[in-house]
Amino acid sequence: MDILRFATAGSVDDGKSTLIGRLLYDSKSIFEDQLESVERTSVDRGEEYTNLALLTDGLRAEREQGITIDVAYRYFATPRRKFIIADTPGHIQYTRNMVTGASTADLAIILVDARKGIQEQSRRHAFLTTLLQVPHLVVAVNKMDLVDYSETVFNEIVDEFTSFATKLSIGDLTFIPVSALHGDNVVERSMNMPWYDGSSLLHHLENVHIASDRNLIDVRFPVQCVIRPHKSTDPALHDYRGYAGQVAGGVLKPGDEVMHLPSGLTSTITHIESPSGPVDEAYPPMSVTIRLADEIDISRGDMICRPNNQPQAAQDLDAMICWMDDVKALTPRTKLTLKHTTRTVKAMVKDLQYRLDVNTLHRDDTADNLRLNEIGRVTLRVTQPLFVDDYGRNRLTGGFILIDEATNATVAAGMISNPLR
Repeated sequence: MDILRFATAGSVDDGKSTLIGRLLYDSKSIFEDQLESVERTSVDRGEEYTNLALLTDGLRAEREQGITIDVAYRYFATPRRKFIIADTPGHIQYTRNMVTGASTADLAIILVDARKGIQEQSRRHAFLTTLLQVPHLVVAVNKMDLVDYSETVFNEIVDEFTSFATKLSIGDLTFIPVSALHGDNVVERSMNMPWYDGSSLLHHLENVHIASDRNLIDVRFPVQCVIRPHKSTDPALHDYRGYAGQVAGGVLKPGDEVMHLPSGLTSTITHIESPSGPVDEAYPPMSVTIRLADEIDISRGDMICRPNNQPQAAQDLDAMICWMDDVKALTPRTKLTLKHTTRTVKAMVKDLQYRLDVNTLHRDDTADNLRLNEIGRVTLRVTQPLFVDDYGRNRLTGGFILIDEATNATVAAGMISNPLR
């Protein structure tokens, strides 16, 4: 079975945690002791119903305030597919947490309160999901029970969001009316909304096509480590040299001609091995070890690709970044550590081109810094060439993080939009 990673986002109190709790509960994906703990906590809090949001809101501060602060990951499976859920916060001050949760998602669910309609945070998170190139977007209009399951209210929200979405680059957009509290259209189709002829949320998650979202054309294999086992009693291991890593793009097969970067030397793949044994081919997001016919000096951070299909080698990067540091601001001439795939290099901010207002999409060309949760376009200079692609073409070789050299804390997430040689 394949794995679907999806993230929930939206404004505060739109019911993200409750929706995930309902999804886990109705799909019978929680243990009895977990349910008993949630029921007991709900009674202790004086609530008249089982608060399913407590399944994901695990921090004490989250339960006290009734909000999501950190990204909560949950796992479940159905007979059709496995799922990894990232429940992300709605508050503006936790935008960085939302970016973290959505950065690896195949699909994002934007929740909208049927009573309030599209809010500022709804627009913010919709923009961020498109900035992060999340291929599929579901707008779940929640709390339909509080508007008497009105088709008119649902259609008004659909029209408003569709109008806003014309400014964004959204590949696949779906609208589903739900009630997370009562389970309408979450796992089973609801009889309370006979006017809705679409699928339930779980049915959509089980059937959305994600195989073609991954780049299977451009072969990209960042080397994570070199494997040299030595065992005197096993002659087969005397000359063993394998290169381990995660396939970031394309399809690799034994017999394929490949090129090593930065040397530019070519060789042929002789073996591909996975944790469970040899395989005939490797593709994203498989983690494998490949062996080559020739002895080439390859080390961590190097790239294996096709001779006629290479990533750009660039030391100047034009990128959109989300600043995540609540202490320091990003300014021109700031020196940081940049981690791209398996390569880590020193970097300096050459220029801050503009700061982007994600609510109005206005570009502030006069901005001279980026503060916590702000997004802007920058030009970076790195000490060693990186082998990169445009983020829209490959999210793995087009993305990076910035690290504070003094604290070793991750201070920014970046998306390469125009690599400069």
